[in-house]
Amino acid sequence: MSFKIYVTRDFDHMSSVAAEIVAKDIAEKQASSDEYVLGLATGNSPTGLYKKLAATFNDGAIDASRVRSFNLDEYVGLPGENVQQRVTHPESYCFFMIQEFFGHLKRKFVETNVPLGSLIDQKTLVGELKKHPGDWEYRGADAGKSIAVKRTARSKYLSWIRKEILSGYAEKIRRCGGIDLQVIGVGGRGHVAFHESGIPFRGSSVMLVKLDDDTIRNSIVDGHFESAKDCPNYAISMGAEIVYRARTVMLLANGERKVDSVTRSLLEDMTPEVPISYGQKYARDGGNLVYVLDKVAGRELLASRRVLDAKGIALEDLT
Repeated sequence: MSFKIYVTRDFDHMSSVAAEIVAKDIAEKQASSDEYVLGLATGNSPTGLYKKLAATFNDGAIDASRVRSFNLDEYVGLPGENVQQRVTHPESYCFFMIQEFFGHLKRKFVETNVPLGSLIDQKTLVGELKKHPGDWEYRGADAGKSIAVKRTARSKYLSWIRKEILSGYAEKIRRCGGIDLQVIGVGGRGHVAFHESGIPFRGSSVMLVKLDDDTIRNSIVDGHFESAKDCPNYAISMGAEIVYRARTVMLLANGERKVDSVTRSLLEDMTPEVPISYGQKYARDGGNLVYVLDKVAGRELLASRRVLDAKGIALEDLT
């Protein structure tokens, strides 16, 4: 098992430590391989990492033109009359990545990929779900659920989503040889990307997700949307099973809201209620799992070092 936790002083220190880990991994792989596949996340936690990593690329220490990226998720239902307006909406994850990372690179990645949630019209989606209830089923034990479209679906629209938007994204990752390092954050209830609390682990490849009320509420509290009426109700997201296929998974977490999820993911049993707890299985099966936390998010883990030692989890206090 390879599992390392770094507890850092603050957000900037967390970002620096994370950037060093990613840059080192890229440099090592680029020394022996033509291309590096980098998995990316949105949200506040990785923004500092992205700025520092962009500076490292721009200094020439690692080669951006030999990197291909895949993002975890994208909204379905952003405001806009067409695909172009939805993609360029200020809250689209495509726009976020350009603003926070891609736009800072002097040399661009060979290719960037974000799930094609913006291609889906939410009104049409809702209409097809209502019209063809036998074509799909909910999977999940809470308000947030994945929508599993059946292979025998009669709706051409739902079949297109399953084949082209969901399976197509997973297949493209596979054709590229898988992800070398996947950056993830964590939601307030332990969700990774839009793999919401309660969605089963098994079969959680790339999913169409009905968003949890808590996720919608947090997006309003964080200032992304003015009201629940303005917030998308669906998303396309990698699930835990595909996220944790990367050769390295690096989780970033800072602040009080992340304490409970981070702590439960390691000190309690693996459970779909805390999706990032799937990392326990990933590490046991030989994956390289890294947590980079600020001292607030890592507070309870610092107080539980004996338990972590017994589990074979190394913790380095950098505060």
